[in-house]
Amino acid sequence: MIDLKLSIDGVTNFVTREEIKIFENEAKHHFQNIQDKTGAGNEFLGWVDLPEQLDDDLINKIKEDAGKIAGESDVVVVAGIGGSYLGAKAAIEALQGYFECGNGDSKKPQIVYAGHNLAEDYHYELLNYLDDKDYSVVVISKSGTTTETAIAFRLLKAHLEKKYGKPGAKSRIVAITDAQKGALRELADKEGYSAYTIPDDVGGRYSVLTPVGLFPIAAAGYDINKLVEGARNMRRFLLKTDSFFDNPAFIYSSIRNILYNKGKVVEIMAQYQPNLFYLAEWWKQLFGESEGKENKGIFPVSVGFTTDLHSLGQYIQQGKRIIFETVLSVDKSKKKLNIPRDPENFDGLNFLGGKNVGFVNSMAEKGTTLAHIEGEVPVVKLSVPLINEKSIGELFYFFQLSCAISGYMLDVNPFDQPGVEAYKSNMFALIGKPGHEARMKELKKRIK
Repeated sequence: MIDLKLSIDGVTNFVTREEIKIFENEAKHHFQNIQDKTGAGNEFLGWVDLPEQLDDDLINKIKEDAGKIAGESDVVVVAGIGGSYLGAKAAIEALQGYFECGNGDSKKPQIVYAGHNLAEDYHYELLNYLDDKDYSVVVISKSGTTTETAIAFRLLKAHLEKKYGKPGAKSRIVAITDAQKGALRELADKEGYSAYTIPDDVGGRYSVLTPVGLFPIAAAGYDINKLVEGARNMRRFLLKTDSFFDNPAFIYSSIRNILYNKGKVVEIMAQYQPNLFYLAEWWKQLFGESEGKENKGIFPVSVGFTTDLHSLGQYIQQGKRIIFETVLSVDKSKKKLNIPRDPENFDGLNFLGGKNVGFVNSMAEKGTTLAHIEGEVPVVKLSVPLINEKSIGELFYFFQLSCAISGYMLDVNPFDQPGVEAYKSNMFALIGKPGHEARMKELKKRIK
């Protein structure tokens, strides 16, 4: 069994059971194509069977090597962008304490990130921060030439070699890259870095269950066996569930497309636990990059409630009716904190005295859901009992499969990203990359 639960009570005012039922054959057809690897983009369907194919030898090697760099580092820098860091960051941020450095154990490193932006101040301050820290670098790039990550790694490599000398720096670098080709693979082989492979048939945004995600998560001190177990449980559950209405991936992908066809073109991922912020960021990349093409696709955005109820809440409640909401709900807090009584009752909240903060948060979630439904915002609810490695693994696999089915329902290839190259072409020209001279001349005419 799985812990993840799907509730569609919040969409029954907008979508009938009969409308959902219409999608049954299509959902099952796409699901079969995914299993058989016969759909569009099938060369990137290696993630489908990955939870079953991850063998103990690989997992144990990841744990051993990650433990080694964790043991000798105050900080581990994960250098990557997009799918090369978001999955790991989503899991680590969800699992660690809010105000802990790393996971709160002084023997474990703090995980920080680089190569996901081009902000000069960010990288300058990062290198300054690392000056008096023992640190290691996990660099993640299939090609090794992704501009943001390559610049960051060039800076970090130079800093490491200056700090530890070239032999010392070599032992503090782990490369996760292509098996045989690319600049980073060539460098790793030449310098003798410890290296892991990104499978050829797994794209970046589907790579969290490869060493791309598993190595940083293990370095942070979390149980990747349980993470994989959660993904494996979800895969097995979805495979064996014959009933259409009992398969949450079928229902979620179908409802998304029904609402899209009714003009609900924006999906908001809402969560009431701040440590799920980066899980929503990972979800945004997964669905946005998979579906947003050919002038199609639901636009994925995220909000953190109750915080954003005091900003975007007004628009969600009464703005343009193009929105539906997916709430990621957590049944239990890890800790309990009761609200004290106050003798003066200056804020009028003594009626809450003795109740825990989680109760108030839960009631805020229920009240907000009812208000949004009344405001013509359909609400899908996904809930897990507790945030832990197993539930995170379930969520990763659930969303990946749902995204693939939903993309096929939109009649797009969910595994390519041709539009990403547009900004790169312009950027390469403007920074003077060889081979882009003609484009540079053209762009200079357009830039004042």
